[in-house]
Amino acid sequence: MSSNLPAEEFPWIYRGIAEVFPDNPEIADPYQNLRQRLRQANRPLRVKLGIDPTGAEIHLGHSIPVRKLRAFQDAGHTAVLIIGDFTARVGDPTGKSEVRRQLTEAEVKTNAQTYLEQVRPILDFDTPGRLEIRYNSEWLSQLALSDILELLSTMTVGQMLAKEGFAERYGQGNPIYLHEFLYPLMQGYDSVAVRADVELGGTDQKFNIAVGRDLQRHFGLEPQFGMLMPLLLGTDGVQKMSKSLGNYVGLQEDPLSMYSKLEKVPDHLIAGYVQLLTKLAADSLPENPRQRQQWLALEITRQFHGETAAKQAQEAAMSLVKGNGAPASGVPEFSLAQVEFPAKLFYVLGASGLCASSSEARRQIQGGAVKLEGEKVDDANCQFESPDALLGKVLQVGKKKFVRLVA
Repeated sequence: MSSNLPAEEFPWIYRGIAEVFPDNPEIADPYQNLRQRLRQANRPLRVKLGIDPTGAEIHLGHSIPVRKLRAFQDAGHTAVLIIGDFTARVGDPTGKSEVRRQLTEAEVKTNAQTYLEQVRPILDFDTPGRLEIRYNSEWLSQLALSDILELLSTMTVGQMLAKEGFAERYGQGNPIYLHEFLYPLMQGYDSVAVRADVELGGTDQKFNIAVGRDLQRHFGLEPQFGMLMPLLLGTDGVQKMSKSLGNYVGLQEDPLSMYSKLEKVPDHLIAGYVQLLTKLAADSLPENPRQRQQWLALEITRQFHGETAAKQAQEAAMSLVKGNGAPASGVPEFSLAQVEFPAKLFYVLGASGLCASSSEARRQIQGGAVKLEGEKVDDANCQFESPDALLGKVLQVGKKKFVRLVA
């Protein structure tokens, strides 16, 4: 890397960053230390991002640090993507009010297989030297008891209890298990194993990243920089994006589902979504709020599914909203072979996943939120003797959820 690049060469550092540490409180520019490291580097920096495959699906919130990893790749540095196949078996206790269920090795392996495909549209997998994919079982499974004791000796119980989640649980009398104390140390040791110069993560990962710095110092390495990114608010505009809250957009969602969720994002979130999920400037958006929503939905859907599929999804969504049905392409399908007939419509709604339960389905029908092929259904006891009357039709709940009913 050139040693005399001006600061203007690094505009990508600033976008979507909540905090960089360590910083110098005597300097107004918190990025100066990192920029100095970039200027003085005589080699590509090693930029670490760890992802624990604790589930099968990644959502847009998870993609934010992956995008920053791509920015480092584009600037000539080496992305080190760590699949936490070992740490996932413990689970990150950050933000958890109780102990996480320990996953089996088979569960972790199954989840890990999907992760790389989900981030493939974001990262550069093709340029030599730009990406290392590592699994932390490579080194963590080889640690002897003496090595683990050495790791444990670098931190006190008081330091561990200073971690926000642990402090809350301890104060509330909720149990904290000893293996949970190992998680920050194991994640920190990942930074030692791959000799990271920079580690990326959400703002909730500051403690874990700082542990990595401490362990690198303990093992005689230059400590990494931490770069923290904001946690993405979900499509409800209130809480952090989370699958358990239902306010998420998954990277593997079909184009129509992805577009339809994003075009309903509250207006106050759009500037943040543009900043964190695209490369475009917020001031380039249309002034009309509805057009901004559509623009955002089209742009993000295009990133994961391509221009043609994104435009088809937009057309299908517009058709659904107008009550004209939907084009044959782009609508997720549900097989009626999973339903035993005769069947009431509320049961089909529950079985298809459009509603969480039959009781919720009844409420949605009674509230006027259910449409069949664009026509509102208001009879909660509507029954079909056979699937014939449903085949090929679009079943819809609200403006975001829909399936095409197939054999």
